[in-house]
Amino acid sequence: MKSYHSFSEQLLLWYHDHKRELPWRGETDPYKIWISEVILQQTRVQQGWDYYLRFISEFPSIESLANADNQDVMRVWQGLGYYSRARNLHAAAQQIMNQFHGIFPKKYDDIISLKGIGPYTAAAIASIAFNQPTFAADGNVYRVISRVYGILEDINLPKTKQQIQDIGSQMIQNVNPSDFTQALMEFGAIHCTPKMTLCEECPFEADCYARIHDLVEQLPVKINKVKVKNRYFHYLIFAQNDQLLVEQRTQQDIWQNLYQFPLIETFEPENKLNIHDVDSFQIKRIDQIEWVKSYRHKLTHQQLEIHFYNVNRVDNKIQPNQRWVSRKELTNLGFPIVIANFIKEFVI
Repeated sequence: MKSYHSFSEQLLLWYHDHKRELPWRGETDPYKIWISEVILQQTRVQQGWDYYLRFISEFPSIESLANADNQDVMRVWQGLGYYSRARNLHAAAQQIMNQFHGIFPKKYDDIISLKGIGPYTAAAIASIAFNQPTFAADGNVYRVISRVYGILEDINLPKTKQQIQDIGSQMIQNVNPSDFTQALMEFGAIHCTPKMTLCEECPFEADCYARIHDLVEQLPVKINKVKVKNRYFHYLIFAQNDQLLVEQRTQQDIWQNLYQFPLIETFEPENKLNIHDVDSFQIKRIDQIEWVKSYRHKLTHQQLEIHFYNVNRVDNKIQPNQRWVSRKELTNLGFPIVIANFIKEFVI
């Protein structure tokens, strides 16, 4: 393979000709770059595009985000998943207001001190917004460097990550850091992808280790597979006149701080609840509940089987995290997307 600097120059030439026009492309405001990077952490560009525009429209500045109600932030984020990202954005905005006088910090060590910002995001912001030579390595970057330079060890190992970090830190020297960071991410996102590569059109084809040794599909190496957990959710819909009973998820779990209908979680798949499942809700006869709809909802590490039921009684005791809301008010609350879709189809 050619020198690291030669790689960087070729990459920048490719980027000049192939980069996508994106709403955050060319942006220098660190706040907007931060928002785009967080949205794209677990979201495809096509889906994240509209959410980015909506989020910036609702919260155009650090101050507006810091002063927003948490439920408004969660409502705007609804449907993007990984809701801890939204909670961390809100907390970090308040942190910037309190610790940095409302000005987004420039130093890497200050950026990484913000709630929810790790090494990759801090490096990406420092390089893209402030043109600092901080190498940002995400999954796309690991894949490109592993293939081009023949990194044959598991990329989840600390020593492998450090090896890639060392290579990247040399690549970003003596070039424009902002352009380089975006170029390497873009190359991995649209050219050297996990399943569909464009090797015949690749500027590095003649020198790429994976191409030469027929290892494109095998690299990067990932040995540890994350086991998917199955969970079974049963939502009970209590109605009283035009009001419905909702509760807020306060536990340290998926969808924290979002709203839902009263929930029963079972540990085995059940197409129908039995009387023992609903006993805590003071339901004495199983014919008091009526199945409405079921969904399967896949998260990164969890497979959810979700059932919704209408309940023909309203005299159960309300818990501290529960409240009655009108059907119209439901649209002002943040729900997980699967519940929000159910509400649109069957409730409103």
